[in-house]
Amino acid sequence: MPKKIRELISDLKKADFLDRGGKASYRNFTHAKGAKITFRGNPSHDAKRYQERDFQKALHEVVE
Repeated sequence: MPKKIRELISDLKKADFLDRGGKASYRNFTHAKGAKITFRGNPSHDAKRYQERDFQKALHEVVE
């Protein structure tokens, strides 16, 4: 079962990503190490595969 978008956003905030805001349902996050990610959709919706993939890629960039 896919994670909810709100769960991905919560995990990003725990990893020190900053919410830069966005228009409509878009939310932009950046990290001090240069990683960027954008989520689109209602926080209560299931995350799409590409969103979960991008989330893992952004976390991986920060860890290295």
